Amino acid sequence: MVTTTTTTTSIPMGEMTTDPEKQPLPNGPPQTYTNRDGKWKDSYDPEPNAISQMDLVDDGDENKERGNWSNKADYILSCIGYAVGLGNVWRFPYLAFENGGGAFLIPYIVMLVFAGLPIFLLETSLGQFASQGPIRIWRCLPLFQGIGYTQVVASALVGIYYNCIIAYTLFYLFSSFTSDLPWRTCENSWNTAQCVDTNALANWTGNLSDRVSPSEEYWDRYMLSRSAGIHEPVTVKWQLALCLLLAWIVVYFSLIKGIKSSGKVVYFTATFPYVVLLILLIRGVTLEGADIGLEFYLKPNITRLGDPQVWMDAGTQVFFSYSIGLGSLIALGSYNKFNNNCHRDSIVFAFVNTGTSILSGIVIFSVLGHMAVQQGVSVQAVAESGMLLSLLA
Repeated sequence: MVTTTTTTTSIPMGEMTTDPEKQPLPNGPPQTYTNRDGKWKDSYDPEPNAISQMDLVDDGDENKERGNWSNKADYILSCIGYAVGLGNVWRFPYLAFENGGGAFLIPYIVMLVFAGLPIFLLETSLGQFASQGPIRIWRCLPLFQGIGYTQVVASALVGIYYNCIIAYTLFYLFSSFTSDLPWRTCENSWNTAQCVDTNALANWTGNLSDRVSPSEEYWDRYMLSRSAGIHEPVTVKWQLALCLLLAWIVVYFSLIKGIKSSGKVVYFTATFPYVVLLILLIRGVTLEGADIGLEFYLKPNITRLGDPQVWMDAGTQVFFSYSIGLGSLIALGSYNKFNNNCHRDSIVFAFVNTGTSILSGIVIFSVLGHMAVQQGVSVQAVAESGMLLSLLA
């Protein structure tokens, strides 16, 4: 009688192997184990590029496959650089002005405490626990894997949109390298008869509501070359196209070595805007009429709190400025070490984000108050520019 003996080799918990004899059967039941740093990992999800990615991993990294942030500041500044942006500088001041001024802070903080901050913590802690990106992390719930792909697509679209805004700012930056700023006067080829600068305002005989400022015409007629409609096509402005190309080149070189390069780039990109805001704040509050603009911005209108639209705008602004639901927070958190204090990080980020929004409003409306005094109109008339407040100011 011949006896066949089958030897089964188990894979110890916390270890990985490349030995084919120790791998689970291809048709066997799904197995879940932890990798070397104790994080969740799917056994059918190997890392084929792990060796080629070794130059992106430091010796001190806890995760030997994907790497970790070099230090705490890299992560915090990356979150600030990612989430703090147009939603704070561009959108928040206008919504505050539209929804009761200082009273808008009440629904904003309520939405932040009960919706924004918990979801922000959820996304970053989930990525930190699993050490996976927004696509692979949803393999723990296969039914919802489509969410990860949707988040990546949404992030790609937002990235394209934001780079267009960066191109606008680069265009303004390069245009400012001159002794006479082109958006200060109406003596340019793109200006119309309705253009009136502050120096010629006293001689304007028409209706004040019909006048257009030089900065508005520079934005509409020169930089964007905006036509009356789709029936009047315009050619691509090569200067603006080059600015967009430069924006994408900057993104490429910022991410060329993953978090090891982007974690250092944010030391400039996340802090320099605050230097500019501080300079503009000092300049803005010293201008004539700044107090009028600040009163218009911060004076609370409590009666607006009964309007559901105000609360809806507050919730939308929290989600927009905290960049929630796009999957990028999961990706940023996934490079944290397993025992990182993500609770404290989230609270620090919330203070910085909200403080930036309030500070941006002070900067913009101090300038708008000065513009209103110079033009002889109300702050309401100047502020009706809407989302273009930050550029026109």
